[in-house]
Amino acid sequence: MRIRQIVFAAHELPANAERLAALLALDPPYADPGVGEFGLHNAVFVLGDQFVEIVVPTRAGTAAGRLLERRGDSGYMLILQTDDFDRERARLDALGVRRVWAKELPDIRAMHLHPKDIGGTIVSIDQPVPAASWRWGGPQWRVQGGRAGAQRVRGVTLGAGDPPAMARRWAEVLGLPAPAPQGAGQRLMLDGGWLDFVPADARGDGIAGFTLAVADRDAVLARARAAGLCADGDGFGLMGVRITVQAL
Repeated sequence: MRIRQIVFAAHELPANAERLAALLALDPPYADPGVGEFGLHNAVFVLGDQFVEIVVPTRAGTAAGRLLERRGDSGYMLILQTDDFDRERARLDALGVRRVWAKELPDIRAMHLHPKDIGGTIVSIDQPVPAASWRWGGPQWRVQGGRAGAQRVRGVTLGAGDPPAMARRWAEVLGLPAPAPQGAGQRLMLDGGWLDFVPADARGDGIAGFTLAVADRDAVLARARAAGLCADGDGFGLMGVRITVQAL
């Protein structure tokens, strides 16, 4: 189980997409027409062999729109890649975890878990075929050259009213080892990454931050300061979450 894609929900797409691309020196994004099914339009950026997506509602009554009303610009969704979709589905069925959407295509199988059955955010569990492919990144995505190609999403931080309880539930639902204390919260380990559960802020449960390993940490932080994003030490605020940057 590994992080393959992280998703922001925002009120405005072009400016946020331009800012994200400039901060992380990313290639132009892919606009996936398939998200129209959910009443959204989007921009999907390649980060190493992972992906960073921004979604914006195009109609009333969407899940993303309700989140924006409740939390403002925010982290919206986490997509995890598995090597055994049938195993994950069998465990979820045994636990009574509901799915709000599922798709089986020749090159990928995906299921979105009901957020009330795991807590904090929408989680999708996907299995691409072959494993290195990723339909949601577009038909022509490529890993950037040089050190940029090694960039990656290392961690996701979730705010919770009861961090230990949410961490235990995620471990159960995702079939992961029990969480371990991490600072003021709890940590679950993934393949090449982690999930941290910390006390929620005034907005309540939800995605509170992402940790990225970047090719030039100092340059990213300098660009964040120049953009007025209140960069402090090892990170900055963007679209309602804290982005922590680490060196590769």
